[in-house]
Parts: sequence; structure tokens; C-alpha cells
Amino acid sequence: MTSTVQNPIELLRDNLEEQFQRNTDQLAELTLRSRQPGRSGYDRDALAALIASARQTVSDTAQALRRMAEGSYGTCERCTADIPLQRLEILPHARFCMPCQRAQTG
Repeated sequence: MTSTVQNPIELLRDNLEEQFQRNTDQLAELTLRSRQPGRSGYDRDALAALIASARQTVSDTAQALRRMAEGSYGTCERCTADIPLQRLEILPHARFCMPCQRAQTG
């Protein structure tokens, strides 16, 4: 009997790959709009902020996929503890466990 249940990490990989494609498409669209006369109705500052956010999301997602390929995905970059699956499900590109994230931003 073949199981249709996927490994949680495989599901996260699929999610990250879809997110990467979606955000890459969004970045391309926003970049195109920024080059059009009148920026397709977008305010210059708002468009710049959207582009910066899309670039960061593409970068974060690409880094998470790279960590998966290297085998370090799900390991805190600061303390090397496992990042709980629940955190990765909420924030698939998480690089730090919660205590280290708090220390990073606190």
C-alpha cells in the first residue's frame, strides 16, 4: 500500500518553492510597473517599498531552499538547536529558534 502522507519538510519545500515563484513573479511585475510612465498608478514611495519587500521575501525564500539543499534547514544559525516544526510551518524561512530570534531583535 502506498502512503499519500508527505514528510512535513517536503511539504515545507513545496510551499517555499511555490512562494519563491509567486514572489519572483510579483517582483517582476512591480519592477515593470516602476518603469512605466505614471508607474501604473502607484505612488513612487509605495512602489519602492513593495519592490524592497518582494526582494527581501525572494531572498529569504531562496536562502531557506539553499539550506534545505545543504541539509541545514531547520537548525538555528545561532545556537544550532532544532527549530520547532510549528515555527517552520508559520515562518518557513526562519533562521533562528525563538530564544535566539528574541536575542537577535531584542
